[in-house]
Amino acid sequence: MPLTADRKKALRTLGHNLKPVVTVAGKGLSEGVLEELNRALEDHELIKVKLMVADRELRHQIIGELCEKSGAELVQEIGKIALIYRAAEKPNARLSNLLR
Repeated sequence: MPLTADRKKALRTLGHNLKPVVTVAGKGLSEGVLEELNRALEDHELIKVKLMVADRELRHQIIGELCEKSGAELVQEIGKIALIYRAAEKPNARLSNLLR
């Protein structure tokens, strides 16, 4: 289900103070990166991903692949940082960035 404009605005507000928990570097989307991404999304639901890629078009492509492979939705992209969201199956109130 796509995020509404109001929901994206609320998520951007919550994500403002978050630090990136996943970094995609020169090797791109490896299995380890995808596993860590899925673990972080299941734990926190709303996360920032840092992309250490210089080419803007390649960054857009990697973000699209990240969202597609993880089932997450892009909330916001600013420079080399992407804010993505995926609802957890069993949210943990101590870990979730939405339930605090």
